[in-house]
Amino acid sequence: MESSFDVLVIGAGPGGYVCAFRAAQLGLKVALVEKRATLGGTCLNVGCIPSKALLHSTEHLVFARSHAAEHGIRLGAIEVDLATMLKRKDSVVTKLTGGIAQLAKGRKITVLTGTATFAEGRTVVITPPDSGAPSHVQAANIVIATGSVPVELPFLRFNGETVVSSDEAIRFPSAPKRLVVVGGGAIGLELGSVWSRLGSEVTVVEFLPKVIATYDDDIVRAFTRILQKQGLRLETGAKVTGFANGVLTAERGSEKLEFPADRVLVAVGRRACTEGLGLDRAGVALDERGRIRVDGHLRTNVPGIWAVGDVVAGPMLAHKAEEDGVAVAEWIAQRAGHIDWDLVPAVVYTSPEVASVGLGEDAAKAAGRAVNVGKFNLAANGRALSAANAEGFVKIIADAKTDRILGAQILAANAGELISEVVTHMTYGGSAEDLGRTIHAHPTVSEAVREAGLAVSRSALHAL
Repeated sequence: MESSFDVLVIGAGPGGYVCAFRAAQLGLKVALVEKRATLGGTCLNVGCIPSKALLHSTEHLVFARSHAAEHGIRLGAIEVDLATMLKRKDSVVTKLTGGIAQLAKGRKITVLTGTATFAEGRTVVITPPDSGAPSHVQAANIVIATGSVPVELPFLRFNGETVVSSDEAIRFPSAPKRLVVVGGGAIGLELGSVWSRLGSEVTVVEFLPKVIATYDDDIVRAFTRILQKQGLRLETGAKVTGFANGVLTAERGSEKLEFPADRVLVAVGRRACTEGLGLDRAGVALDERGRIRVDGHLRTNVPGIWAVGDVVAGPMLAHKAEEDGVAVAEWIAQRAGHIDWDLVPAVVYTSPEVASVGLGEDAAKAAGRAVNVGKFNLAANGRALSAANAEGFVKIIADAKTDRILGAQILAANAGELISEVVTHMTYGGSAEDLGRTIHAHPTVSEAVREAGLAVSRSALHAL
């Protein structure tokens, strides 16, 4: 089989399928290649979506066990049916991946299942998973969107049983008695929270001096206290050295540390997935970290070949990949595609959540920026108190001279929803005053965002 398209997208994760959808909307003939049997990539199949389903289910569990009584709700014995919980998680994944397939069909996108490898020029060989006859596909434009895979440590090789990645940690058949998480970033803390709620003794071992290390110290201090109160043991500044006989070893300076573990989740980051693509045959250049080199319009060094999402430099986040995909589709169609990589929000989906965008206070000051900072505690927000979600605060960082918002960090329930308003104001260059003068419905938790904007000029209404 040999066919030709305007756009061939390799990889059907958020960056790839969104790129394909937008290109089809713009009237281009599009093919989408995916090695999995289902579309959606890591995010929908084994990442963002299944982990959030488990987080949500276990939040209900915590409420039933620890907070229902204070709301006047009396419950009997609380039991966990993990098999049903996992089944629900899988049903969410199935519904969403099926929805993506229907959208692709509705947009008349040709979906090819198999592994893609560059041949010569703009020809790609697609090898189906059933060892059937490969097909040769040609395209005027090829978009590489093959995503990323978990980083494996040389002394902690994944075996799928005792040493696992996040792929396996979303489907443990039972809660391990002792789970050690290597890495105190978003993935490790989210999945650590899930299994802690389900009964595991969870220890998080982080090499850096603090968890979620890109966040400001005051956010991390408050967040750390909350996680510890929830039962997570956090060991920072500890370098893991190995795992043998059910014990993970580490060192902190001259101190030797040992952590008994039934399972070890390694969550130290992800790396670009470019192996097996035959990029050398295509002449596509990589950087020193194995990512595909691109210019400001996500073009590789080879005309007609583009790359988006986790395979290029930048935050490895699904929504960033989506924006990459939209912009590339528009550039291919000779439209005015646009993306501002400085305004990509990040979220840790624990309880409470932590969210950020732009410059934090610590980073701004380290860069010599003169800033004004406004903070507002959720303990002074009526809706947060009513919902028993009053832990945390909102922080707005603004330029001291112009009042332009430089960034924000939020520790709060649903911080991932709240951060979007700040991104909106930053998109048009808005000021803290603009944010503070925006009318918010009462009572809502979002009023805390407004109050933090007012606090930049010491004008908060519900705080001194």
